[in-house]
Amino acid sequence: MMPPVAASPTTTPRLQQILDLLDRQAQAQGKAVPQIVNLEQLRTLQSGTFGRAWADLLSENNLQPFTTGSRRKQLHDGIHVLTGYGTDLVGEAEVQAFVLGSKFGLTNMILGLGLLRVISRHQSHRQQFIWQRLWQAYQRGVNSHFDPDTWQPELLWHWSVTDVQALFAVL
Repeated sequence: MMPPVAASPTTTPRLQQILDLLDRQAQAQGKAVPQIVNLEQLRTLQSGTFGRAWADLLSENNLQPFTTGSRRKQLHDGIHVLTGYGTDLVGEAEVQAFVLGSKFGLTNMILGLGLLRVISRHQSHRQQFIWQRLWQAYQRGVNSHFDPDTWQPELLWHWSVTDVQALFAVL
């Protein structure tokens, strides 16, 4: 089974190739930015804050934050916190569907389709349920005020998770 999309010590070689490709693409397009997420800094924040929830999500799932590439890539894990979607295959697909609903991005569509391919191989008995979840995630994105290219979670790390969710209408 493929590991979560967030960087981890168990990232598969194929997934690492995709992540490296995203970094090269961001570099070529002038979209690569310095590291945004400092996990140690987030761990010092008060419990219940968006930033602390971000650090807790990474710790609970034995993941490391993305520290290279575009803002959109580096802030991926924050979308899990914002939406509450898991880091398993279906949760990753839900994140991609949510982002597609909020603002179409070809990369998100390609990643989402790749996840669907892997999911269909491993969970064919749950297809209808998974499609319903992905459609709900997409609609949630459509109805939100979230823009994955312009949001600035680093300005919101001290806010409560529910306040950040309310700001982007993802409750």
